[in-house]
Amino acid sequence: MSAPALRRTLLWLLAIRAGAVTLLLGAGSLTAISAPGRGPFFFLIGLTYALTIVYVLTLRRAERQPWLLDLQFAADAIIVSGIVASTGGVQSNFSPLYALPIIAASSVRSRAGGISTAVLSAALYISVVALQYSVPSFLRILTPDVVLPPWRIALLTIGVNVFGFAGVAMLAGELAERLRVAGQELARTSSELAELQAFNAYVIDSLTSGLATADEQGRLISFNPAAEQITGIPTPRAIGRSARDVLQLPEAFADAMDAGGTGPRRCEFAYVREDRRQIEIGLSSTPLLTPQGQAGRLLTFQDVTEQRRRDRDARIQQRLAAVGEMAAGIAHEIRNPLASMSGSIQVLRQDLPLNAEQEQLMDIVLRESERLNETIKSFLAYTRPQRATLQKLDLRQALHDTAALLRNSAELKDAHRVAVDVPSEPVMLEADEAQVKQIVWNLATNGLRAMPEGGRLRLAASSNGHGAVIAVQDEGVGIPREELDGIFQPFRGAFFKGSGLGLSIVHRIVSDYGGEIQVTSERGQGTTVTVQLPVVGSRLPVDQGA
Repeated sequence: MSAPALRRTLLWLLAIRAGAVTLLLGAGSLTAISAPGRGPFFFLIGLTYALTIVYVLTLRRAERQPWLLDLQFAADAIIVSGIVASTGGVQSNFSPLYALPIIAASSVRSRAGGISTAVLSAALYISVVALQYSVPSFLRILTPDVVLPPWRIALLTIGVNVFGFAGVAMLAGELAERLRVAGQELARTSSELAELQAFNAYVIDSLTSGLATADEQGRLISFNPAAEQITGIPTPRAIGRSARDVLQLPEAFADAMDAGGTGPRRCEFAYVREDRRQIEIGLSSTPLLTPQGQAGRLLTFQDVTEQRRRDRDARIQQRLAAVGEMAAGIAHEIRNPLASMSGSIQVLRQDLPLNAEQEQLMDIVLRESERLNETIKSFLAYTRPQRATLQKLDLRQALHDTAALLRNSAELKDAHRVAVDVPSEPVMLEADEAQVKQIVWNLATNGLRAMPEGGRLRLAASSNGHGAVIAVQDEGVGIPREELDGIFQPFRGAFFKGSGLGLSIVHRIVSDYGGEIQVTSERGQGTTVTVQLPVVGSRLPVDQGA
């Protein structure tokens, strides 16, 4: 028996002992036991009360030293023998009290303890009766008014009581043993259940996917740590709220989920976290089935932002590879005749007498030829591997230089403002300065074109634990979410000016550096492009002669 269980059992036995003694005291007060000459009875009652207090005080010691328990049960049997002796011995009505220490011993010390106490009780009872018949003075002192029955009746009474002691010991021992086994089985089952519950909790807590359950009314009843991390909403704030509101479910999906059904459902949607950061979530909803039927919905979801970004990058790289294969041949095939055409037009313009309209037409041809030539040069620069001259540079200076060029460029209008936001500490980077400035320039000119009515263009630089970060933020028209996947593809420019290769060149340079690009945009609210570059571009072809 475990220590807590033994302590509870002993406390119950002490309470029963105190209650039984109190009942005896009441019985003795209402009967002739209280007549003169019956003093030992009340003395034994008082002794029992005193021993009960001693047992309570020595409870912890008795838990560690079992022999003290055997001593207690023996003392109880002796006190019961005293009560029996003082109330008539063989004719006493209190001989059934021997069952109390026997049952108590069986409960605490199992079957062996009950049998031992029963043997002691039988020996004490036989001794009391034997003294009544063999020592007349013993009879006169304790029970002077009692007339002893014949020996045959006394032997029958002794036999019945001893048989009762043995029966109580066997029955109580058997019940105690079964109770002990049942208790052990219950403890083992409870332990296994607790371990299983803990294991299930560990499994749920260890999931990297968000897991939530909702009742039939759509209110959340569980929210695992991964769900809390993905959404940024603490679990106590999520529990009890509508899953539709907490997870920002699309209306059509939420309506279909509320309508019921036994099949799983899946969707992907944009989610705005508590910190206002927008992510993409992939969510699956399945019925939560119990033996009583459907009890709600099980919702599993993941932050698929990074996965979708990698998918977009993979698609871009695949398309760029196909474009790159055609680039060199097509570009050279176009540039050679274009150069001949442009030279011929210039010669004709100089040698032929032309009116104003003809001069204007030839100017248009030359201008468009030059624009086409610049497009081809950009295309070749985009597809041709660029060798980098790596050097230590302060990203803050690169942003200031680019901002100065922007302020003096034709892209800048009077309503435009260019702000540079850099820390006071250097933002060091090992990179090709021209390529870094090209990244900033291309992103910045796109930002200015996105603000035809003017606005603020912010150029920022910072450091984090992974490298340097460049951020270009505008207050322009924004980019629709469905078009974000294609902004880095060649010739997908959204503005009248430009070749449509600016962002593609930025993407190629950043990819060569092993960096990352993130774009966040809201229609009508502006766009922020964040470029993270490692401290050293490990995937670049380096110019060894630099």
